[in-house]
Amino acid sequence: MKAELKGTSISLQNSTTLSNTTPQNPLSGALKGCLGSLDGACIEKLLFHCASALESNDITLAQQVMWVLNNYASPLGDTNQRLTSWFLRALISRALRTCPTAMNFKGNNNTVQRRLMSVIELAGYVDLIPWHRFGFCASNNEILKAIEGFHRVHILDFSITRCMQWPTFIDALAKRPEGPPSLRITVPSCRPHVPPFVNISIQEVGQRLGNFAKFRDVPFEFNVLGNTPPILTSSELGNESISFHFESLLSLLNPSVLNLREDEALVINCQNWLRYLSDDIKGRCSPQNLSLRDAFLNIVKSLNPRIMLLVDEDCDLSAPTLTSRITTCFNHLWIPFDALETFLPKSSSQRTEFESDIGQKIENIIGFEGHQRIERLESGMQMSERMRNAGYMSLPFCDETLREVKALLDEHASGWGMKREEGWVPNDMRDHIDVDAN
Repeated sequence: MKAELKGTSISLQNSTTLSNTTPQNPLSGALKGCLGSLDGACIEKLLFHCASALESNDITLAQQVMWVLNNYASPLGDTNQRLTSWFLRALISRALRTCPTAMNFKGNNNTVQRRLMSVIELAGYVDLIPWHRFGFCASNNEILKAIEGFHRVHILDFSITRCMQWPTFIDALAKRPEGPPSLRITVPSCRPHVPPFVNISIQEVGQRLGNFAKFRDVPFEFNVLGNTPPILTSSELGNESISFHFESLLSLLNPSVLNLREDEALVINCQNWLRYLSDDIKGRCSPQNLSLRDAFLNIVKSLNPRIMLLVDEDCDLSAPTLTSRITTCFNHLWIPFDALETFLPKSSSQRTEFESDIGQKIENIIGFEGHQRIERLESGMQMSERMRNAGYMSLPFCDETLREVKALLDEHASGWGMKREEGWVPNDMRDHIDVDAN
Protein backbone atom coordinates (compact mmCIF):
# COMPACT_ATOMS: atom_id res chain seq x y z
CA MET A 1 0.00 0.00 0.00
CA LYS A 2 1.26 3.41 -0.88
CA ALA A 3 -0.27 6.75 -0.05
CA GLU A 4 0.59 10.28 -1.04
CA LEU A 5 1.66 12.24 2.00
CA LYS A 6 -0.25 15.42 2.53
CA GLY A 7 0.32 17.75 5.41
CA THR A 8 0.32 21.31 6.58
CA SER A 9 3.58 23.17 5.98
CA ILE A 10 5.06 24.98 8.97
CA SER A 11 7.81 27.48 9.54
CA LEU A 12 10.94 26.23 11.27
CA GLN A 13 12.37 28.19 14.15
CA ASN A 14 16.12 28.83 14.56
CA SER A 15 16.82 27.49 11.07
CA THR A 16 20.07 29.44 10.89
CA THR A 17 21.61 27.15 13.49
CA LEU A 18 21.09 24.17 11.19
CA SER A 19 21.90 25.94 7.95
CA ASN A 20 25.39 26.68 9.28
CA THR A 21 26.33 23.01 9.15
CA THR A 22 28.99 22.10 6.63
CA PRO A 23 27.97 21.08 3.09
CA GLN A 24 29.19 17.55 3.84
CA ASN A 25 26.69 17.22 6.66
CA PRO A 26 23.77 15.02 5.44
CA LEU A 27 21.38 17.22 7.37
CA SER A 28 22.09 20.10 5.02
CA GLY A 29 20.98 18.02 2.06
CA ALA A 30 17.93 16.78 3.90
CA LEU A 31 16.81 20.30 4.67
CA LYS A 32 17.62 21.78 1.26
CA GLY A 33 14.33 23.08 -0.04
CA CYS A 34 12.62 22.41 3.29
CA LEU A 35 13.74 25.42 5.29
CA GLY A 36 10.71 27.59 5.76
CA SER A 37 8.29 24.70 5.30
CA LEU A 38 8.13 21.01 6.08
CA ASP A 39 5.93 18.55 4.21
CA GLY A 40 5.59 14.77 3.98
CA ALA A 41 8.48 14.36 1.54
CA CYS A 42 10.82 16.29 3.84
CA ILE A 43 9.66 14.25 6.83
CA GLU A 44 10.62 11.08 4.96
CA LYS A 45 14.10 12.46 4.24
CA LEU A 46 14.62 13.55 7.82
CA LEU A 47 13.53 10.20 9.21
CA PHE A 48 15.91 8.44 6.83
CA HIS A 49 18.84 10.67 7.82
CA CYS A 50 18.09 10.21 11.51
CA ALA A 51 18.02 6.43 11.05
CA SER A 52 21.27 6.54 9.10
CA ALA A 53 22.90 8.65 11.81
CA LEU A 54 21.82 6.22 14.52
CA GLU A 55 23.14 3.24 12.57
CA SER A 56 26.51 4.98 12.17
CA ASN A 57 26.51 6.11 15.84
CA ASP A 58 26.50 9.79 14.86
CA ILE A 59 24.47 10.94 17.84
CA THR A 60 25.12 14.63 17.20
CA LEU A 61 23.55 14.48 13.76
CA ALA A 62 20.71 12.27 15.04
CA GLN A 63 19.88 14.82 17.74
CA GLN A 64 19.91 17.67 15.20
CA VAL A 65 17.38 15.85 13.04
CA MET A 66 15.29 14.97 16.08
CA TRP A 67 15.22 18.63 17.03
CA VAL A 68 13.75 19.53 13.63
CA LEU A 69 11.21 16.68 13.80
CA ASN A 70 10.25 17.68 17.33
CA ASN A 71 9.36 21.19 16.14
CA TYR A 72 6.92 19.66 13.66
CA ALA A 73 5.55 16.60 15.46
CA SER A 74 2.32 16.86 17.41
CA PRO A 75 0.16 14.05 18.85
CA LEU A 76 -2.90 16.28 18.31
CA GLY A 77 -2.03 17.77 14.90
CA ASP A 78 -2.80 16.63 11.36
CA THR A 79 -2.11 13.12 10.09
CA ASN A 80 1.56 13.74 9.24
CA GLN A 81 2.25 15.51 12.53
CA ARG A 82 0.64 12.77 14.61
CA LEU A 83 2.45 10.03 12.71
CA THR A 84 5.77 11.91 12.97
CA SER A 85 5.36 12.16 16.74
CA TRP A 86 5.29 8.36 17.00
CA PHE A 87 8.29 7.91 14.71
CA LEU A 88 10.21 10.48 16.73
CA ARG A 89 9.28 8.65 19.93
CA ALA A 90 10.53 5.36 18.42
CA LEU A 91 13.82 6.89 17.27
CA ILE A 92 14.45 8.50 20.66
CA SER A 93 13.67 5.21 22.38
CA ARG A 94 16.13 3.40 20.13
CA ALA A 95 18.84 6.02 20.70
CA LEU A 96 18.40 5.94 24.49
CA ARG A 97 18.92 2.18 24.48
CA THR A 98 21.93 2.13 22.16
CA CYS A 99 23.72 5.30 23.34
CA PRO A 100 22.23 6.24 26.74
CA THR A 101 25.21 8.30 27.90
CA ALA A 102 25.53 10.38 24.74
CA MET A 103 21.84 10.96 24.11
CA ASN A 104 20.46 14.10 25.75
CA PHE A 105 17.40 14.71 23.56
CA LYS A 106 14.11 13.75 25.17
CA GLY A 107 11.48 15.30 22.90
CA ASN A 108 7.80 15.74 23.65
CA ASN A 109 6.10 13.05 25.72
CA ASN A 110 3.06 11.65 23.93
CA THR A 111 2.62 8.61 26.14
CA VAL A 112 -0.93 7.26 26.24
CA GLN A 113 -2.08 4.92 28.99
CA ARG A 114 -3.32 1.83 27.18
CA ARG A 115 -6.35 -0.03 28.47
CA LEU A 116 -8.19 -3.22 27.71
CA MET A 117 -11.01 -2.95 25.17
CA SER A 118 -14.48 -4.33 25.61
CA VAL A 119 -15.83 -6.57 22.85
CA ILE A 120 -17.99 -3.68 21.61
CA GLU A 121 -14.94 -1.40 21.45
CA LEU A 122 -13.02 -4.11 19.62
CA ALA A 123 -15.77 -4.25 17.00
CA GLY A 124 -15.42 -0.49 16.54
CA TYR A 125 -11.65 -0.84 16.24
CA VAL A 126 -12.05 -3.44 13.49
CA ASP A 127 -14.43 -1.13 11.62
CA LEU A 128 -12.13 1.89 11.82
CA ILE A 129 -8.93 0.04 10.88
CA PRO A 130 -10.64 -1.26 7.77
CA TRP A 131 -8.43 -3.93 6.26
CA HIS A 132 -9.46 -6.41 8.96
CA ARG A 133 -12.97 -6.25 7.52
CA PHE A 134 -11.71 -6.63 3.95
CA GLY A 135 -9.83 -9.79 4.92
CA PHE A 136 -12.79 -11.17 6.86
CA CYS A 137 -15.13 -10.61 3.93
CA ALA A 138 -12.86 -12.26 1.33
CA SER A 139 -11.97 -15.19 3.60
CA ASN A 140 -15.53 -15.96 4.69
CA ASN A 141 -16.77 -16.09 1.11
CA GLU A 142 -13.99 -18.43 0.04
CA ILE A 143 -14.55 -20.69 3.05
CA LEU A 144 -18.26 -20.93 2.25
CA LYS A 145 -17.38 -21.94 -1.30
CA ALA A 146 -14.83 -24.54 -0.14
CA ILE A 147 -17.15 -26.28 2.35
CA GLU A 148 -20.16 -26.68 0.04
CA GLY A 149 -21.69 -30.12 0.54
CA PHE A 150 -20.01 -30.76 3.90
CA HIS A 151 -22.08 -31.32 7.05
CA ARG A 152 -19.20 -30.87 9.48
CA VAL A 153 -16.69 -28.00 9.39
CA HIS A 154 -13.62 -27.45 11.57
CA ILE A 155 -11.84 -24.07 11.46
CA LEU A 156 -8.35 -23.80 12.93
CA ASP A 157 -8.20 -20.05 13.48
CA PHE A 158 -4.98 -18.04 13.80
CA SER A 159 -5.85 -14.37 14.17
CA ILE A 160 -5.03 -11.36 16.35
CA THR A 161 -8.62 -10.03 16.43
CA ARG A 162 -10.18 -12.43 18.93
CA CYS A 163 -12.64 -14.24 16.61
CA MET A 164 -14.30 -11.03 15.36
CA GLN A 165 -14.51 -12.69 11.94
CA TRP A 166 -16.94 -15.42 12.89
CA PRO A 167 -20.35 -13.90 13.79
CA THR A 168 -20.87 -12.89 10.15
CA PHE A 169 -19.73 -16.35 9.02
CA ILE A 170 -22.11 -18.10 11.44
CA ASP A 171 -24.93 -15.94 10.15
CA ALA A 172 -24.08 -16.96 6.57
CA LEU A 173 -24.06 -20.66 7.55
CA ALA A 174 -27.53 -20.28 9.07
CA LYS A 175 -28.83 -19.11 5.71
CA ARG A 176 -27.58 -22.09 3.69
CA PRO A 177 -30.51 -23.53 1.70
CA GLU A 178 -29.60 -27.09 2.72
CA GLY A 179 -29.26 -26.08 6.38
CA PRO A 180 -26.16 -25.19 8.41
CA PRO A 181 -23.34 -27.66 9.03
CA SER A 182 -22.01 -28.30 12.51
CA LEU A 183 -19.19 -25.82 13.13
CA ARG A 184 -16.11 -26.40 15.28
CA ILE A 185 -13.60 -23.58 15.85
CA THR A 186 -10.21 -24.21 17.44
CA VAL A 187 -7.98 -21.30 18.45
CA PRO A 188 -4.44 -21.30 19.91
CA SER A 189 -4.12 -20.30 23.54
CA CYS A 190 -1.21 -17.94 22.88
CA ARG A 191 -1.19 -14.89 20.66
CA PRO A 192 1.36 -12.19 19.82
CA HIS A 193 1.56 -9.48 22.47
CA VAL A 194 0.20 -6.81 20.15
CA PRO A 195 -2.99 -4.73 20.06
CA PRO A 196 -5.90 -5.09 20.14
CA PHE A 197 -6.15 -6.21 23.76
CA VAL A 198 -9.51 -7.14 25.27
CA ASN A 199 -10.86 -7.45 28.80
CA ILE A 200 -12.27 -10.98 28.47
CA SER A 201 -10.63 -14.38 28.14
CA ILE A 202 -10.63 -16.42 24.95
CA GLN A 203 -13.00 -18.89 26.66
CA GLU A 204 -15.51 -16.07 27.22
CA VAL A 205 -15.17 -15.14 23.55
CA GLY A 206 -16.02 -18.75 22.70
CA GLN A 207 -19.05 -18.70 24.99
CA ARG A 208 -20.38 -15.59 23.27
CA LEU A 209 -19.88 -17.17 19.87
CA GLY A 210 -21.67 -20.27 21.12
CA ASN A 211 -24.62 -18.21 22.32
CA PHE A 212 -24.86 -16.48 18.95
CA ALA A 213 -24.59 -19.81 17.08
CA LYS A 214 -27.37 -21.25 19.25
CA PHE A 215 -29.55 -18.23 18.46
CA ARG A 216 -28.95 -18.87 14.74
CA ASP A 217 -29.51 -22.66 15.10
CA VAL A 218 -25.96 -23.54 14.05
CA PRO A 219 -24.46 -26.53 15.92
CA PHE A 220 -21.28 -25.17 17.47
CA GLU A 221 -18.18 -26.27 19.39
CA PHE A 222 -15.28 -24.09 20.55
CA ASN A 223 -11.86 -25.37 21.61
CA VAL A 224 -8.69 -23.69 22.90
CA LEU A 225 -5.41 -25.35 21.93
CA GLY A 226 -2.78 -25.33 24.69
CA ASN A 227 -2.65 -23.83 28.16
CA THR A 228 -4.56 -20.58 28.39
CA PRO A 229 -2.59 -17.62 29.80
CA PRO A 230 -4.28 -15.21 32.23
CA ILE A 231 -5.90 -12.01 31.02
CA LEU A 232 -3.45 -9.12 30.93
CA THR A 233 -3.89 -6.26 33.35
CA SER A 234 -3.75 -2.65 32.17
CA SER A 235 -0.30 -2.28 33.76
CA GLU A 236 1.04 -5.13 31.60
CA LEU A 237 0.01 -3.60 28.28
CA GLY A 238 3.05 -2.71 26.21
CA ASN A 239 5.33 -4.87 28.36
CA GLU A 240 7.86 -6.14 25.83
CA SER A 241 9.03 -8.90 28.18
CA ILE A 242 5.76 -10.80 27.66
CA SER A 243 6.83 -13.17 24.90
CA PHE A 244 4.95 -14.92 22.15
CA HIS A 245 5.88 -18.58 22.70
CA PHE A 246 4.31 -20.26 19.70
CA GLU A 247 7.00 -22.93 19.38
CA SER A 248 5.36 -25.02 22.12
CA LEU A 249 2.11 -25.16 20.14
CA LEU A 250 3.70 -26.62 17.01
CA SER A 251 3.79 -30.05 18.64
CA LEU A 252 0.04 -29.79 19.27
CA LEU A 253 -0.77 -29.25 15.61
CA ASN A 254 -1.37 -32.89 14.80
CA PRO A 255 -4.52 -34.87 13.90
CA SER A 256 -4.81 -36.69 17.24
CA VAL A 257 -4.58 -33.61 19.43
CA LEU A 258 -6.87 -31.63 17.12
CA ASN A 259 -9.27 -34.59 16.98
CA LEU A 260 -9.60 -34.30 13.21
CA ARG A 261 -12.44 -36.30 11.67
CA GLU A 262 -12.62 -37.84 8.22
CA ASP A 263 -16.07 -36.44 7.43
CA GLU A 264 -15.02 -32.94 8.48
CA ALA A 265 -13.91 -30.12 6.17
CA LEU A 266 -10.79 -28.64 7.78
CA VAL A 267 -10.15 -24.93 7.21
CA ILE A 268 -6.93 -23.15 8.22
CA ASN A 269 -7.53 -19.44 8.69
CA CYS A 270 -4.45 -17.24 9.11
CA GLN A 271 -5.23 -13.53 9.54
CA ASN A 272 -2.42 -11.03 10.25
CA TRP A 273 -0.52 -13.81 11.99
CA LEU A 274 2.43 -15.06 9.96
CA ARG A 275 4.39 -11.82 10.48
CA TYR A 276 4.74 -12.60 14.19
CA LEU A 277 6.34 -16.01 13.69
CA SER A 278 10.11 -15.85 13.87
CA ASP A 279 12.09 -16.06 10.66
CA ASP A 280 15.37 -15.29 12.41
CA ILE A 281 18.21 -17.76 11.90
CA LYS A 282 18.34 -18.06 15.70
CA GLY A 283 14.79 -19.37 15.63
CA ARG A 284 15.58 -22.39 13.45
CA CYS A 285 13.47 -25.47 14.08
CA SER A 286 15.18 -28.88 13.99
CA PRO A 287 15.38 -31.40 12.43
CA GLN A 288 13.96 -29.80 9.25
CA ASN A 289 16.22 -26.75 9.66
CA LEU A 290 13.30 -24.45 8.89
CA SER A 291 12.38 -21.12 10.41
CA LEU A 292 9.34 -21.09 12.67
CA ARG A 293 7.42 -19.33 9.90
CA ASP A 294 8.17 -22.01 7.31
CA ALA A 295 7.70 -24.83 9.82
CA PHE A 296 4.21 -23.52 10.59
CA LEU A 297 3.24 -23.50 6.90
CA ASN A 298 4.55 -27.05 6.46
CA ILE A 299 2.78 -28.39 9.53
CA VAL A 300 -0.64 -26.96 8.70
CA LYS A 301 -0.31 -28.23 5.14
CA SER A 302 0.37 -31.73 6.48
CA LEU A 303 -3.06 -31.59 8.13
CA ASN A 304 -4.52 -31.72 4.60
CA PRO A 305 -6.98 -28.82 4.96
CA ARG A 306 -9.78 -28.24 2.50
CA ILE A 307 -8.52 -24.65 2.17
CA MET A 308 -5.84 -22.53 3.81
CA LEU A 309 -6.28 -18.75 3.81
CA LEU A 310 -3.44 -16.32 4.41
CA VAL A 311 -4.45 -12.68 4.84
CA ASP A 312 -2.05 -9.85 5.63
CA GLU A 313 -0.91 -6.40 4.56
CA ASP A 314 1.19 -6.22 1.40
CA CYS A 315 4.24 -4.37 2.68
CA ASP A 316 7.85 -5.40 3.23
CA LEU A 317 8.92 -4.39 6.74
CA SER A 318 11.29 -7.32 7.22
CA ALA A 319 14.51 -5.61 6.07
CA PRO A 320 17.45 -6.13 8.46
CA THR A 321 18.59 -2.48 8.58
CA LEU A 322 16.71 0.46 10.03
CA THR A 323 17.36 2.75 7.06
CA SER A 324 15.96 0.21 4.61
CA ARG A 325 12.60 -0.08 6.37
CA ILE A 326 11.89 3.32 7.92
CA THR A 327 10.56 5.05 4.78
CA THR A 328 8.41 2.05 3.85
CA CYS A 329 7.04 1.96 7.38
CA PHE A 330 6.25 5.70 7.32
CA ASN A 331 4.33 5.47 4.03
CA HIS A 332 2.50 2.29 5.00
CA LEU A 333 1.39 3.31 8.50
CA TRP A 334 0.29 6.72 7.23
CA ILE A 335 -2.74 4.87 5.83
CA PRO A 336 -4.42 3.84 9.12
CA PHE A 337 -3.62 7.25 10.60
CA ASP A 338 -5.39 8.84 7.64
CA ALA A 339 -8.33 6.43 8.02
CA LEU A 340 -8.76 7.62 11.61
CA GLU A 341 -8.52 11.24 10.42
CA THR A 342 -11.51 10.54 8.16
CA PHE A 343 -13.81 9.28 10.91
CA LEU A 344 -12.70 10.78 14.23
CA PRO A 345 -11.99 14.41 15.24
CA LYS A 346 -8.51 15.47 16.34
CA SER A 347 -9.57 15.76 19.97
CA SER A 348 -11.14 12.28 20.14
CA SER A 349 -9.74 10.16 22.99
CA GLN A 350 -10.74 7.04 21.04
CA ARG A 351 -8.64 8.20 18.11
CA THR A 352 -5.68 8.82 20.42
CA GLU A 353 -6.00 5.31 21.86
CA PHE A 354 -6.20 3.69 18.42
CA GLU A 355 -3.19 5.69 17.23
CA SER A 356 -1.34 4.56 20.33
CA ASP A 357 -1.92 0.95 19.27
CA ILE A 358 -0.47 1.68 15.84
CA GLY A 359 2.30 3.60 17.58
CA GLN A 360 3.26 0.42 19.43
CA LYS A 361 3.86 -1.21 16.04
CA ILE A 362 6.03 1.73 14.99
CA GLU A 363 8.08 1.49 18.18
CA ASN A 364 8.68 -2.21 17.59
CA ILE A 365 9.54 -1.87 13.89
CA ILE A 366 11.84 1.14 14.40
CA GLY A 367 13.01 0.86 17.98
CA PHE A 368 14.04 -2.79 18.24
CA GLU A 369 16.22 -5.40 16.55
CA GLY A 370 16.83 -9.11 17.06
CA HIS A 371 14.28 -11.20 18.94
CA GLN A 372 12.67 -8.06 20.39
CA ARG A 373 11.45 -6.94 16.95
CA ILE A 374 8.37 -9.09 16.41
CA GLU A 375 6.77 -6.97 13.65
CA ARG A 376 8.32 -8.56 10.54
CA LEU A 377 5.69 -8.10 7.85
CA GLU A 378 6.65 -9.44 4.41
CA SER A 379 5.44 -8.41 0.97
CA GLY A 380 2.74 -10.41 -0.76
CA MET A 381 5.33 -11.70 -3.20
CA GLN A 382 7.51 -13.01 -0.37
CA MET A 383 4.58 -14.70 1.38
CA SER A 384 3.46 -16.23 -1.91
CA GLU A 385 6.93 -17.63 -2.47
CA ARG A 386 6.93 -19.18 1.00
CA MET A 387 3.65 -20.92 0.31
CA ARG A 388 4.85 -22.16 -3.07
CA ASN A 389 7.97 -23.60 -1.46
CA ALA A 390 5.77 -25.37 1.10
CA GLY A 391 3.82 -27.02 -1.71
CA TYR A 392 0.61 -24.98 -1.66
CA MET A 393 -1.42 -24.53 -4.83
CA SER A 394 -3.38 -21.31 -5.23
CA LEU A 395 -7.02 -20.87 -6.19
CA PRO A 396 -8.68 -17.87 -7.86
CA PHE A 397 -11.10 -15.72 -5.92
CA CYS A 398 -14.66 -16.20 -7.11
CA ASP A 399 -16.55 -13.32 -8.71
CA GLU A 400 -18.93 -13.07 -5.74
CA THR A 401 -16.00 -12.50 -3.37
CA LEU A 402 -14.61 -9.75 -5.58
CA ARG A 403 -18.02 -8.06 -5.76
CA GLU A 404 -18.52 -8.15 -2.00
CA VAL A 405 -15.06 -6.80 -1.20
CA LYS A 406 -15.56 -4.02 -3.78
CA ALA A 407 -18.93 -3.15 -2.20
CA LEU A 408 -17.31 -3.05 1.24
CA LEU A 409 -14.62 -0.71 -0.07
CA ASP A 410 -17.22 1.56 -1.66
CA GLU A 411 -19.15 1.92 1.58
CA HIS A 412 -16.10 2.53 3.73
CA ALA A 413 -14.69 5.80 2.40
CA SER A 414 -13.50 7.52 -0.73
CA GLY A 415 -9.91 6.90 -1.74
CA TRP A 416 -9.99 3.11 -1.29
CA GLY A 417 -9.80 0.78 -4.28
CA MET A 418 -9.04 -2.78 -5.30
CA LYS A 419 -6.82 -4.38 -7.89
CA ARG A 420 -6.02 -7.96 -8.85
CA GLU A 421 -2.46 -9.23 -8.96
CA GLU A 422 -1.92 -12.17 -11.30
CA GLY A 423 0.94 -14.64 -11.46
CA TRP A 424 2.55 -14.29 -8.04
CA VAL A 425 2.83 -18.06 -7.86
CA PRO A 426 4.08 -19.57 -11.15
CA ASN A 427 2.14 -22.25 -13.02
CA ASP A 428 -1.15 -21.97 -11.20
CA MET A 429 -4.22 -19.76 -10.94
CA ARG A 430 -3.15 -17.39 -8.18
CA ASP A 431 -5.45 -14.40 -7.66
CA HIS A 432 -4.59 -11.73 -5.13
CA ILE A 433 -6.86 -8.96 -3.88
CA ASP A 434 -4.79 -5.85 -3.18
CA VAL A 435 -6.59 -3.06 -1.32
CA ASP A 436 -5.20 0.38 -2.11
CA ALA A 437 -5.56 3.68 -0.28
CA ASN A 438 -4.94 6.76 -2.39
